[in-house]
Amino acid sequence: MPNVHVESDLYMSRILFASSEAHPLVKTGGLADVSGSLPPALAALGEEVRLVLPAYRSVLDRLRRQLKNVASLTLPGLKEPVAILEARLPETKIPVWLVHSPIHFDRVGAPYAASNGRDWNDNPNRFATFCRVVTELACDRAGLQWRPDVVHCNDWQSGLVPALLALETTRPATIFTIHNLAYQGQFPAEVFDELALPEALWTMHGVEFYGQLSFIKGGLACADWITTVSPTYAAEIRTAQFGYGLEGLLSHRATRLRGILNGCDYRVWDPRQDSLLPQNFDRDNLSGKAANKQALQQHFALPTQAEVPLIGLVGRLVEQKGIDLVIQALPELLERAQVALVGTGDAKAEAQLRQLAERYPGRLGLFLGYDEALAHLVEAGADLFLMPSRFEPCGLNQLYSLRYGTLPVVRRTGGLADTVVDATPANLENGSATGFVFDTASAAAMGQAVHRALDLWPDSERWQQLMRTGMAQDFSWEQSARDYQALYREAIAARPGG
Repeated sequence: MPNVHVESDLYMSRILFASSEAHPLVKTGGLADVSGSLPPALAALGEEVRLVLPAYRSVLDRLRRQLKNVASLTLPGLKEPVAILEARLPETKIPVWLVHSPIHFDRVGAPYAASNGRDWNDNPNRFATFCRVVTELACDRAGLQWRPDVVHCNDWQSGLVPALLALETTRPATIFTIHNLAYQGQFPAEVFDELALPEALWTMHGVEFYGQLSFIKGGLACADWITTVSPTYAAEIRTAQFGYGLEGLLSHRATRLRGILNGCDYRVWDPRQDSLLPQNFDRDNLSGKAANKQALQQHFALPTQAEVPLIGLVGRLVEQKGIDLVIQALPELLERAQVALVGTGDAKAEAQLRQLAERYPGRLGLFLGYDEALAHLVEAGADLFLMPSRFEPCGLNQLYSLRYGTLPVVRRTGGLADTVVDATPANLENGSATGFVFDTASAAAMGQAVHRALDLWPDSERWQQLMRTGMAQDFSWEQSARDYQALYREAIAARPGG
């Protein structure tokens, strides 16, 4: 983390950061990136942060040598006590508390689903247990002699924590962050009774949502403050198009809703020091960019032609990410450019991409899966990066692309709208442009944006100006952490009994 001067310990707060995943211990998506990066950034600003996670088998295996059993909790309805194991987040000094309930978390599979891809049937019980334990830790009832000033919860898996804490007489301030409102933790009403949750929570002001139990609604209705991962997404989720039925509640709580842009971990994503690249480079010396492009072309058996623009895409091949738009537009785009695509997702989309790769050898390079080194090579070697998402709470790949001098082509939504400046004539003239932006979620609109980029491609001076402007942008975690730090101060000052 960057060195940060802390003026006084007087302002240090105790933060309990509750998440269902954190990189590099366990990851299914962007939540893990935030949970692995924000706590160290807060610690660098002088905050005292502890991260609490479920003790998945993969996490236990990763941390086995350093685990210490520091507490034991007996919860109503559980035959076995829940242990609290302590370790450190790798490459940091951040303490990690693992909620060790083997019946819930020590199993083969992903955090939320079995190896067959289906959600675990007992997910409500698993994450209700997690939330109960976080609540006990927040109230210092685990015998650890540590009481947080703020509990920062993330997504539906920890959504019951603010609701449970709202019933406490004395409690910490609560922050609830939405990383993707599409995932809500919604279950039939009878699950509420099975979980033996406090009856007071079964109201329209609590966890009841059109006759069902909604974990995320517990956070949205009961947290002192709600945040989400970009300012534009904070506005979008208050509309019917993006609110998934919760737009009324979010509009009602609009004065307690803030969009704080996610940061980018430049320790990992920086072409100056990226060990996964054939050649490093920076904005003052772009020569290495050409070497990475050549390596990417060779990897995908594409002709090594520096003069041909190369478009990259790395991500989930699903409708949310606009992969159907890409598939529709590819035949036309491949007439003017090469494409390198890395991802996995919808079976139909994968099949269509395989067919296109067979039809356009030497133009379309395809890898169905995820490979970290290849993802870095695409970011470094491509000239353009495509992100035509229908919605994107924050997005990280456009931030990586900017730093790697790979001009992003994005739809104007969520964090994409907040981080990419369109190459309009005026923005090109004043030097603020960093990429290409379109509005309508259609193959035609996306194609027009790509063609605008390809029309500019021959103007190497303008193109390099765009590259350097993008590479100069600073989306580090330090600024995001300062925004959260300010919110914590506000929440602590106004908490009940605070």
